[in-house]
Amino acid sequence: MPADTLSLEGKIAIVTGSGRETGIGAGIAKALARNGAAVTLNYVSDSVTERANALAEKIKAEGGRAIAVQTSVDTPEGAKLLVQETLKAFGTDHIDILVNNAGAGTAGETLQATQEDIAKNFGVNVNAPIYMAQAAVPHMGSGGRVINVSSISSQQGPGEVPLYAASKAALNSLTWSWAQEWGRSRGITVNTVAPGPVATEMIPADMRDELQRPMIAITRAANRAGTIEDIGDAVLLLVSEKARWITGQYISVSGGITS
Repeated sequence: MPADTLSLEGKIAIVTGSGRETGIGAGIAKALARNGAAVTLNYVSDSVTERANALAEKIKAEGGRAIAVQTSVDTPEGAKLLVQETLKAFGTDHIDILVNNAGAGTAGETLQATQEDIAKNFGVNVNAPIYMAQAAVPHMGSGGRVINVSSISSQQGPGEVPLYAASKAALNSLTWSWAQEWGRSRGITVNTVAPGPVATEMIPADMRDELQRPMIAITRAANRAGTIEDIGDAVLLLVSEKARWITGQYISVSGGITS
């Protein structure tokens, strides 16, 4: 009897916000590619182009399939472009896996928040997943997977990042709604993965210790922050066939900081 695996052979995946090799998106993309999925990496800034292309080449050198697409997914046009480029590059008419990982955040009290701060947090963390779903889900068949990457701050409501926390809480709500909306009608599962502290470039270096040290102190699994591999492996499980009966769930991947 052959051993069970988490194979994603033949699957087509899009991971938004995955151009930096040190980021959570890259950790997710590598986990999916390593297990057989063809993966589209996504990034926005010109300064990340070289890194995103290098990551795609590294995945291909290790036997995987990957492309890198520069587009901002917080507009309907950008989201549609990402899906179209994926279908074209891999010669397919379907998308199997969508990981809404692109994220943005600002620190500071609500009373001092600018219109730009509000637009940045909610534009990338809420609007972009909606636009990506509108672009990708019509190309998904039964067995499709949508993963929304949130944060444990969505449940903790830390005072340092109120807009970020609120936007991620809104994303959690979309997960529950989409699981109902596309479950019975389309056979698609939708889940939230909520990382705890992970040292990435999204958190300014001068703030990492202040924000992460108190949380690491209450981590139950080990005395450390999470890694991009920890998050990637959690997503891998949820997009595999083994997770076919898991949907509408908020999964804290924080080493036990939250449930």
